[in-house]
Amino acid sequence: MRDKLEALDLRYQVLEAQLNAPETYQDPALVAKLNREQRELEAVVSAYRRQNQRRLDLLDAEALMGDPEMAEMAKEEFAQAKQDIAALEQELKILLLPKDPNDGKNVIMEIRAGVGGEEAALFAHSLHRMYSMYAEARGWKVELANVNETELGGIKELSMVIEGEGAYSRLKFESGVHRVQRVPETESGGRIHTSTATVAVLPEMEEVDVQINPADVEMQVFRSSGAGGQHVNKTSSAVRLIHKPTGTVVECQQERSQFQNRDKAMRILASMLYEAEQERVSSEFTAERRSQVGSGMRNERIRTYNFPQGRVTDHRIGLTLYKIDGVMDGDLDEIIDGLAAADQAERLKAGEEN
Repeated sequence: MRDKLEALDLRYQVLEAQLNAPETYQDPALVAKLNREQRELEAVVSAYRRQNQRRLDLLDAEALMGDPEMAEMAKEEFAQAKQDIAALEQELKILLLPKDPNDGKNVIMEIRAGVGGEEAALFAHSLHRMYSMYAEARGWKVELANVNETELGGIKELSMVIEGEGAYSRLKFESGVHRVQRVPETESGGRIHTSTATVAVLPEMEEVDVQINPADVEMQVFRSSGAGGQHVNKTSSAVRLIHKPTGTVVECQQERSQFQNRDKAMRILASMLYEAEQERVSSEFTAERRSQVGSGMRNERIRTYNFPQGRVTDHRIGLTLYKIDGVMDGDLDEIIDGLAAADQAERLKAGEEN
């Protein structure tokens, strides 16, 4: 591992030299590329240099142990340096884990009502609000692509694009069936209902990332409308794309122009085709939509939102939080941090076994 860390440190030094060279700034694309690579290396190189410094501190403390006046202080410094070196060793193991190549991408998120009728649709609306607030708190941009609403303000299905630094790396753990237990507003008897909604998270792919033959895509245009025929657009600006070889259908009707809707629909189509190809290549590819969402049945849940108890439980890591109002207002970091840590631990274990 030390050989690899030394090589990364040397590469970081080369990048610093290149970025400090005046001629580099004549090529903006090169500057962006070098800055991106430097940012990717920064955390691991910083930890490696801190560890090297603590190794030197350890040797200095050991040398001072022979001095009667400094022995006690040297022993304390020796113990602390040894502890720091071990902690940095673990940190470096995590930092050196293979990166998901899609972690830096934007997100295509799909939310669909599952089991539970109108209450499921209202819960899907709540999930949309929750993720929108989380994105806003992190400074990400949210763009609706398509939404199919119910008369009571619920959502049958919705797709949106979330743009921002690290969006996929944070939200990829949200794919799956979400279960809610609460008393619906329409329930006069006060009975608790159980409903579900499914969430799919895909890395956003550009058309250049996925080869799509234009002849394979049929485009249909129609007038966009909201629930119950509201907000009817007088022009046919909404777009439906049909990928004929796979039967994949994507709709986008949130933008004002047909061109904008087509552009966004093509990005979503590219992401869906990418996902399908990944599943074809590897049956173990579980971060994508079909392998995690399932049918929406209650026994496939990844998380439960229990309103009467004020409880949110993520069943994959056994984490329970009693702050449902905060979670529904987008306070998801504690849950996502736990999922990311569990993922790291699992990958570390797999690496050690191999």
